[in-house]
Amino acid sequence: MVYFKTAFLNFLADLEVYNNREWFNANKERFKSDVEAPFHVFIERMIELLKKLYPNLNTSAKECVFRIYKDVRFSKDKTPYKSHMSAAISHGGKKDFETPGLYMEFKADKIHIYTGVYAPSTENLLKIRTYITSHLKEFDKLIHDKKFVALYQNIQGEKNKKIPAEFNEAANKQALLYNKSFFYTCEFDSELILKPKLDQHILDCYKVALPLNQFFTDALNS
Repeated sequence: MVYFKTAFLNFLADLEVYNNREWFNANKERFKSDVEAPFHVFIERMIELLKKLYPNLNTSAKECVFRIYKDVRFSKDKTPYKSHMSAAISHGGKKDFETPGLYMEFKADKIHIYTGVYAPSTENLLKIRTYITSHLKEFDKLIHDKKFVALYQNIQGEKNKKIPAEFNEAANKQALLYNKSFFYTCEFDSELILKPKLDQHILDCYKVALPLNQFFTDALNS
């Protein structure tokens, strides 16, 4: 099934140029029909596919899709709209970045796919660091898996300059213990958005990260 037409990419490309309320209001019907509606259909499909991996996944596109309107109160960039469509599929939908779910960002020229753990709470960060310390060999094997490295390269995330003293020895062996987040990403040209097997392609990408995601899930549940 083809979920998107070129009108989807054309609107996002136009929005990058004409990012103002007057233009958007004049093109709002384009947004609703060419962008918002098919994106929601696609996210519902991705939820269906992910439920095969996580039978207890209970969410909807409405809970997962981010609004295109920006909160500019604390931003130097005062353009009122995002130039992409995005969604986070996890147990808590778009409000949950700690559960290793699937975050997608569709732009006029790129698709970005993210997964892993983003900005965990202090309590959950402690759990992750403790679990990594207790499973250094397993963790090292997962992050150096050939398929994972080929697609995601490595784990990303901001780092602490200092960590609790009990992790210092393990951190000499595994520097990722300094991380405050543990996420991984890959990207593709936006031409993929127009392909009939877009859903399966993204699912296959997510499956590559499943073993590492399970590791972090075990850590969070420890």
